[in-house]
Amino acid sequence: MSKTTIKIDSEAVGQRLDQYLHTVFYTEKSRSYVQNAIKEGYVLVNNQKVKTGHTLKLTDLIEIEEIEAKKLDMKAVDMNLDVVYEDEDLLVVNKPQGMVVHPASSYHEPTLVHGLLHQVEELSSINGIIRPGIVHRIDKDTSGLLVVAKSDKAHQILSEDLKDHDIARDYIALVYGRFEENEGTINAPIMRHPKNRLKMAVLADGKHAITHFKVIERFEKYTLLSCKLETGRTHQIRVHLSYIHHPIVGDPIYGPREVVGSTGQFLHAEKLSFVHPIKKEQMTFTADMPQVFKDFLSKLREDSVS
Repeated sequence: MSKTTIKIDSEAVGQRLDQYLHTVFYTEKSRSYVQNAIKEGYVLVNNQKVKTGHTLKLTDLIEIEEIEAKKLDMKAVDMNLDVVYEDEDLLVVNKPQGMVVHPASSYHEPTLVHGLLHQVEELSSINGIIRPGIVHRIDKDTSGLLVVAKSDKAHQILSEDLKDHDIARDYIALVYGRFEENEGTINAPIMRHPKNRLKMAVLADGKHAITHFKVIERFEKYTLLSCKLETGRTHQIRVHLSYIHHPIVGDPIYGPREVVGSTGQFLHAEKLSFVHPIKKEQMTFTADMPQVFKDFLSKLREDSVS
């Protein structure tokens, strides 16, 4: 296994170890990848394991051990994924409702990743062996668009763009109740629920979270909304709409326990816009809502006429 040695010069003195390595060595990896390499002992300073924020000194000698790529132990599954765009750097997929994005310790059924492994020859390695290529997620019972990275360089740039709010994500949601206003913004911090670990909640100590909404159509007991994420917290739209007493129809966690339709909540990631990480071209994709969503809206329109 090969090793690289770096002797610190005067220009590097005072820098954080993780930032320095991200700039000079792991240039095509994510910051979290660099930090994990340090934490797992692949990076030593003066033959010692140190913290990611270690301040570099002139006498420091950094040793970097090559990280062997782990082979995927997941089986590729033919899921006939709806790939709406693909090139050598990335692809955009329209995820169906009811599909989990990637495996977890508590979930072992086939996921979007299993389908990607069957349909795509190469996926980025930045997120490890169970989340190859996954830049961002949408919930199991939310349908719609996701961008997936095929190269580490594309993944790194897309991740930074996501962090900087430069990837625009627009959703359609059907919620309970009628809105008086035509548009608005929900600015409320979100964190994991202190008592129910499966839920998120609006709490003062939570992470900054902003959702913008516009009314598309009003019904007697429901409202169809367009929602735009400014931040990307777990369950953000679901939590925010429930917080203002307009939970998403069919949401089993944040809404009333009422089965509407056949699967999951009426939330669809309809539009995705971003600058291509390599070609630097503006790209916009849209995906039609699932048939079950359309059918329910058609019934609401019929009921409002009769």
